[in-house]
Amino acid sequence: MAPRLIIFTDLDGTLLDYHTYSFAAAAPALKLIQKQGIPLVLCSSKTRAEIEHWRVKLNNTHPFITENGGGIYIPPAYFPAEDLRAMWPRVESAGGYAVLLLGTSYTILRQTVEELRRDDFEVEGFGDMAAEEVAEITGLSLEEAKLAQRREFGEPFVFLGEGTRLKALETAIREKGLQCIAGGRLFHLAGDNDKGKAVEILKDLYRKKFGPITTLALGDSPNDLPMLERVDYPILVQNHRGEYDQRVTVPNLIKVNGIGPQGWGKAVLNLIRQAKAQP
Repeated sequence: MAPRLIIFTDLDGTLLDYHTYSFAAAAPALKLIQKQGIPLVLCSSKTRAEIEHWRVKLNNTHPFITENGGGIYIPPAYFPAEDLRAMWPRVESAGGYAVLLLGTSYTILRQTVEELRRDDFEVEGFGDMAAEEVAEITGLSLEEAKLAQRREFGEPFVFLGEGTRLKALETAIREKGLQCIAGGRLFHLAGDNDKGKAVEILKDLYRKKFGPITTLALGDSPNDLPMLERVDYPILVQNHRGEYDQRVTVPNLIKVNGIGPQGWGKAVLNLIRQAKAQP
């Protein structure tokens, strides 16, 4: 039996255009994925509310990973409930999903932002901003910015201090038992979670469901690194400047020629065709 293909993907700057948030350039690949019934798992720094917005636009019905691996949301009856409980100890029901809780609560992260400011680090998180400010920083619409502020497991922030203080900031965050993750636009304050841990859990669940699987993942920035490390085919698209982020280094990394969704579509079509050609 041929292995089932499972695709994990970042959104901002990868499947979605960095400036316009359009996925039109990836439309042919998305249509082929749906036609062949290939699970497409959205794996992003975005909130549940944001990803639900994009799941509707993409007609996506598969599990999704929020806030850099803080939570895994499983649609009803997608995997057996006993498999979920066996896979991860912290499972709850919310919004019609079974939710695997991997991240630190948002309340603790907000307290940490306040502590960092008291230690003279110039940081400003989404929780400090009006929706209009979030929209300006991210390029989101006002309504989308409001969805981005509905945090559960991670706090995006801007660092307004001197570049020489960045290492000290990262050290201070580590000493508090948390991590600072560099994204395409912002830094993200998070607990002991990342995209890779969430991907590994879903891989095990898909193996129980389908048997042998082949996995690929697509990203554009360092917060995608843990996800790319956990798959058979790690793919890096060009960022909005037409460059490959040099901080992303993974064995067997595939660098596709194409910015964001253009590269995404090209890589996915190529790998699906390769898989089909194999005996």
